[in-house]
Amino acid sequence: MLIEIEHLTKIYKMGAEEVHALDGIDLSIERGEYVAIMGASGSGKSTLMNILGCLDVPTSGTYRLDDELVSAMDDDRLAAIRNRQIGFVFQTFNLLPRSDAFHNVELPLIYAGMSRPERRQRVEEALVAVGLSDRTRHRPNELSGGQRQRVAIARALVNAPSIILADEPTGNLDSRTSEDIMAAFRKIHDAGNTVLLVTHEEDIAAHADRRVRLRDGRIESDSRAA
Repeated sequence: MLIEIEHLTKIYKMGAEEVHALDGIDLSIERGEYVAIMGASGSGKSTLMNILGCLDVPTSGTYRLDDELVSAMDDDRLAAIRNRQIGFVFQTFNLLPRSDAFHNVELPLIYAGMSRPERRQRVEEALVAVGLSDRTRHRPNELSGGQRQRVAIARALVNAPSIILADEPTGNLDSRTSEDIMAAFRKIHDAGNTVLLVTHEEDIAAHADRRVRLRDGRIESDSRAA
């Protein structure tokens, strides 16, 4: 099992009040699955994504990633997982505005200490995979929203991670561009990647093979495509 969480809770202190963002979640995800995590605003889906991405820690419960207990990992191990094992795609793209597409995609490889020739090959392959081989020297302000999101996807792919986490990746895009981005995610999944997609949109979630719906910090339903 790639991901296994048991009795997971996350409680935030808001003054004198406690907000139960996650309230006892059990969830298992196998390697190679394509899962949409759904729910309205406040359902807990982004909190769950942050914990799965090792960007946040639960209040209680256990999270095992590839049979390794995440709570037992030190900071160096967590940083290595975030850089090499998990690729992140965000709604706001999170690109460096003064860097071109090539250097935005290259950044995780620099952090990983990879040699320049290998970095160049990896970046070029990632940009080809998302159909942007002709935009390598364009900065974000010279690209459309869909192209910027493709750069972000290439950056997520470049370290050959075992998991792609995408948080509302089509939230800032029009419907036609959204369909293009979802086609890119399907291609990524078909290549053997595990894809976890957070969305509140039914038509976007329909692209996944499995849909986990959250409500008030709990799993309301967990279904697979027919």
